[in-house]
Amino acid sequence: MNPSSATADKPPHPGWNLRSLVGALTDANADLLPNQRRKSGRHVFPSREALAEVVDELRAALFPAHFGAPDLSAEAIRDYVGHRLDTALCALHEQVQRALLFASAPSDGDFAGYERRATEITCEFSERLPAVRALLGSDARAAYEGDPAATSADEAVFCYPGITAVIHHRIAHELYKLEVPLIARIIAELAHSTTGIDIHPGAQIGGSFFIDHGTGVVIGETSVIGERVRLYQGVTLGAKSFPTDELGRPIKGRLRHPIVEDDVTVYAGATILGRITIGRGSSIGGNVWLTRGVPSGSSISQAQPRSDLFDGGLGI
Repeated sequence: MNPSSATADKPPHPGWNLRSLVGALTDANADLLPNQRRKSGRHVFPSREALAEVVDELRAALFPAHFGAPDLSAEAIRDYVGHRLDTALCALHEQVQRALLFASAPSDGDFAGYERRATEITCEFSERLPAVRALLGSDARAAYEGDPAATSADEAVFCYPGITAVIHHRIAHELYKLEVPLIARIIAELAHSTTGIDIHPGAQIGGSFFIDHGTGVVIGETSVIGERVRLYQGVTLGAKSFPTDELGRPIKGRLRHPIVEDDVTVYAGATILGRITIGRGSSIGGNVWLTRGVPSGSSISQAQPRSDLFDGGLGI
């Protein structure tokens, strides 16, 4: 039996009007679909569930000894990586195509160009994976070297929410640069929901990056983070203000988040806002609130007066 016909034939409940509610909720979604997608008849959105599986497959391909094949021979691991990678890329190709159609589906029904573009993006993404793996290796080593409680880099890969979030981010960031921001954002939010760490896929993060503990960390879209940076729980790299247009709507794409140079440590609960620069080798103490840049080698604590801080001159 057709579910919709079953609903239609069902007698109305005395407490609510199901037919009217269904109509109202269906109509409420109409304004979320741009006209060209309604005309094309293609309303298939990217799938969070499918992208979660893509990330799991990619993680297994990037770390086969940790996530799936610890007892295989060297040759068998090659076959295993090939299988997981092929599975991931095929599924990713489908989701990228959906995202492209979501953004601007053709009204004439010509979808071939979108499939070709999805193939190009997926191929380019695949070629970047060795570099992504190299960065993740440096992140795992940084976690081991930076945490006295860590017994090995392997423990960090297996257990640390910061590494989980960074794996998602490194994948999402490449897709963001390849201009499929919806896919990138979904992958970032998958990590956010499981780790409590919110990294926008647009954020640029150098190697040997370590988030210790991690819960409550927020890194905004236009943040730039150098090499060997360490953040603790509750750190925010955010925007100080949101420029608006004449209608009061936020202007997109402005550089509004901090630049954190190499070898900086930011301790728990610190909040750094605006397009300011935290100079190389600086230490930002717990619960510090910063809206001005600081020069290289600074050590900032709550006890310091605001006049001690250096205005980076980069604006908001």
